[in-house]
Amino acid sequence: MITNVKYSLFGIVLLILFWQLLVMIGTAINDNYVYTQITPVNSIEALWNLLFEVKFYEHVFASLYRIIYALLLALLIGIPIGLIYSSNEKLRKIFYLPFQILRMISPLSWMPIAVLVYDSWDGAIIFLIVMAAVWPIIFNLSQGMAKIDIGWIYVAKSFKANLFNQLRYAIFPSIAQDLITGLRLALGVSWVIIVPAEYLGVTSGLGYAINDARDTLNYSKLAALILAIGLIGFAIDSFLQKLSNRYKWN
Repeated sequence: MITNVKYSLFGIVLLILFWQLLVMIGTAINDNYVYTQITPVNSIEALWNLLFEVKFYEHVFASLYRIIYALLLALLIGIPIGLIYSSNEKLRKIFYLPFQILRMISPLSWMPIAVLVYDSWDGAIIFLIVMAAVWPIIFNLSQGMAKIDIGWIYVAKSFKANLFNQLRYAIFPSIAQDLITGLRLALGVSWVIIVPAEYLGVTSGLGYAINDARDTLNYSKLAALILAIGLIGFAIDSFLQKLSNRYKWN
């Protein structure tokens, strides 16, 4: 445990040194005042100041609301589709290519369609996140289903278990880790999408805050917001990783 903390701290120190080196190189190539604002010291100081701003937490909660809402929708869509898709070999053969094509489309390319379809910016943003998040859930769920021992299903049926009880006691405990892994991947993609998506006319969220900091030429605050996004994303992912380890099967 202590050794892991030491390695983590050493990695953070290396990251800060590399960051400072890039700033120095940028200043040497192009003597721009922006570089003086985005040094590690100024950025960390700006991040500390953000922690005492109520508006910062409003932006964080706005982004988290959109992320959580979209992930819940992605789960509601992805779990049934994943179960049906993986339960029949013919269905897998039919839908494999269409699903792969849709998965490869950049979620942000749906932006013009989302703006046309939804009458609110929040709806458009949530749609973009769902389009990014649903595929890791479907394919990881399918991967988990492929590893289930069919004998467990037969045992459940021998005890007269209905479909609900089969899902509850045989299937979901077996695929829980794969489902959480899919959720982690979905969260990672969603956290990347949320920033450019929040450029879409909204007046709240971390993406909006970054855009506002850029427009007001407050680059130290912009760097601080980028750091905050990384730290919040890491915290959520760490929680899901611990949850995934809890359901690890031998």
